[in-house]
Amino acid sequence: MVTVDKNMPILIVDDYKTMLRIIRNLLKQLGFDNVDEASDGSSALQRLRDKSYGLVISDWNMEPMTGLQLLKEVRADAKLKLIPFIMVTAESKTENVIAAKEAGVTNYIVKPFNAETLKQKMVAVFGNF
Repeated sequence: MVTVDKNMPILIVDDYKTMLRIIRNLLKQLGFDNVDEASDGSSALQRLRDKSYGLVISDWNMEPMTGLQLLKEVRADAKLKLIPFIMVTAESKTENVIAAKEAGVTNYIVKPFNAETLKQKMVAVFGNF
């Protein structure tokens, strides 16, 4: 069983400051404190290229680069393609889920969500912690 390194760097991406704070707080409740933030897909991509992350949690709806575009960029990059990527969205439309899966998303969370939901999604990615 792989044990999750609670010190691993996690990148959270959202253009809405309040949402960044909420996700950061939920991660903190789960014992993850090493969290960086990006407010859009392009700055997230820059951070990902500058530093090694153990997980990306990204919002779908962002300008100018959406979470889906970010995911596609990450999966197309040989150095980044294996990073677990959890997409956060207010939309649970089937076509969105399918598009994200086709683009290589690791898991998917529909807003609003709590620490327990986030934990379940992370357990699905990493195994128990």
